[in-house]
Amino acid sequence: MSPPPPSASAEQRSPLRRSPALRTGLSIAGAISLYGVSFGALSTAAGMTLWQTVALSALLFSGASQFAFIGILASGGTGAAALGASTLLSGRNTIYAVQMKALLNPKGLSRLAAAQITIDESAAVAMSATDPLEQRRGFWGAGIACYLFWNLATVLGALLGDVIADPEALGLDGAVVAAFLGLLWPRLKSLDSWALAVLAALITTLTMPMLAPGIPVLAAAVLAVVWGLASRGGRS
Repeated sequence: MSPPPPSASAEQRSPLRRSPALRTGLSIAGAISLYGVSFGALSTAAGMTLWQTVALSALLFSGASQFAFIGILASGGTGAAALGASTLLSGRNTIYAVQMKALLNPKGLSRLAAAQITIDESAAVAMSATDPLEQRRGFWGAGIACYLFWNLATVLGALLGDVIADPEALGLDGAVVAAFLGLLWPRLKSLDSWALAVLAALITTLTMPMLAPGIPVLAAAVLAVVWGLASRGGRS
């Protein structure tokens, strides 16, 4: 018995609407917009102005790095410590950029746009597809949608932050922890990664009473870099 022919409506849908990678990218962008509202509210609560918050999202555009930046400032850390932790966390995007260059090879001005929207989500959607066209749709669809949704949500959150007297009373500060765990959890796929996560958490916890705010995060990041280099050397 032969399968039924596709319906006329399915055939008439545009290729973009039939793209699994594009649909996945749009779904992820919708989810992170909630996260963006939390960032905007917490940023203004940490003392950043509306325009400083908007500029941070538009220019840095890296959720984990942005939360680390305002978190260190809010806890009394210096700007240098906040910048150092944020830069280290953004370093992973450099690795993604190398992978996206090999995968998509953008040319001309699109290279600049690709560099700006190369984040966890756009890289993950592109790399999860096997078809080259789907990889492009996934990367650009997820990247552009995440950029737009994230920045609009940041503005909304920053405006709400001016209205809400104490965002922590609503539990919005818990979004930071939840967001970091959400980013970390999919990467804990091996005993090695679990061991590194536990050791980094231990280093951070033990050094927090002794070091200035932000420095424990940098210490854990240095540990992760040394761990990664040692593991790579051991495999080669």
